[in-house]
Formats: sequence, structure tokens, C-alpha cells
Amino acid sequence: MKLKYLKRIVVAVVSLVALAGLCYSLYIMGVVSNPIGIGQSKQPKQKIGKFYENYCYTYKVTPGRNRVKAVVLHHTAHMGYVGEPLKSLTQGTRPTSCHALIDFDGTRYIIARPEQITWHAGYSSLGGRNEMNNFSIGIEFQGNTCLKRLTNKQIESAIDYLLPIIKKYHIPLDNIVTHEQVRAEWLKQHPEKAKANSVPAKPDITAAEHRRFMTALKKRLEK
Repeated sequence: MKLKYLKRIVVAVVSLVALAGLCYSLYIMGVVSNPIGIGQSKQPKQKIGKFYENYCYTYKVTPGRNRVKAVVLHHTAHMGYVGEPLKSLTQGTRPTSCHALIDFDGTRYIIARPEQITWHAGYSSLGGRNEMNNFSIGIEFQGNTCLKRLTNKQIESAIDYLLPIIKKYHIPLDNIVTHEQVRAEWLKQHPEKAKANSVPAKPDITAAEHRRFMTALKKRLEK
């Protein structure tokens, strides 16, 4: 009888492990949305200042510690509901993630902690240093700035998020850049890649919106 019950327990445990493995595989492929809570924070949404923060931590990080010397600004190129880019940044097999995603209304989705290395900069260089993922914070703005400007709430919310990081890590203003800037610097170092067009362009905020953001940031720093 004991052997019979033992076999049942073993079968039950194996079945549970197999089910968990299946759920994880479906989650990795993006077929289902985080069925067993992988990567989710138990920290509730909270209002910090004027804006809400949601915590949607991604598993798509590189082991090691981010040295935090720069900030790279991006846009998602998606004009609709924030759920789609948020899913792409936190789930599935696409090698993209960042530290924070800022929605049109200023809501912040915190995807990784500042000390974590996320996958946002790709082929990149700043001041002669390559592989910017290892020493930068990645910010994604919901929307496409080629079609529509950043909202004032997006700019204000991003500054609220970044100011403590800028002050803590002594990030120079010249190191707050766009993805296209750091991609272009890398391509100057690797002209053969540029000629072969083997490094595709990625979504990025426009130069005009970068200037607008920096103007607002400088005003806040002067207060």
C-alpha cells in the first residue's frame, strides 16, 4: 500500500513540474501572459508625486551590475495601448528590455532596477565606450515622436524618475542621449557595418524632442 501511495505522489510531482515547465515555455514564447507570476513584483502600484508607478519587472536582463554613467532615450514607435510594448519589453523572446516605460499620461512602468543591465542600446558607443547596456539607463516613451510630440506629462514623469538617479550616480547632462546618437557613434567606429547595412535602425525619439526634454530637465535642475 505504501508503495502504491508513493507512486501516486511521484506521478503528481512530475505532473506539476511538467505543467510548470509548459507554462514557462509558453510565457517565454509570449503565447500566454506570465501565467505563474514570473518576473512580477508583489509591490503594488503606487502614486509617487503626480504620477503612478507600476512594477512589471522583466527577466530579460544580463547578469552583472550596471555602472550607470548615462541615460539613453527611446520611443516605442507604438501609438496605441501601452500593453503591447510593455509585453514586448517584459516577455517573449525578442531581445529588448529597458528600465522604465513612460505612458502618454505620465504613468511609469518600472521594468528593471537601475543597477540591472537591460537590453536597450544594442550596438552603441558613447565617449569611446562601447556596449552601453553595461553602463546606462534605458527609458522608453510610449508613442512615435516622428508622428506626435511627447506629452508634457511624459516629460515631467520621466524627469521625476531620472532626477534621483542622475544625482546619485553623477550623470553628466551630455550623457543623456538618444539611441540614434549612440548608434551613429558606434557605426563611425565600424564603417564596414554601416556600409553593409547590417545594423538596422531602431525606434528612437527625434532630435527635436530630445532637445525639448533636455530643456525641461535643465530647468528642473536649476530649481
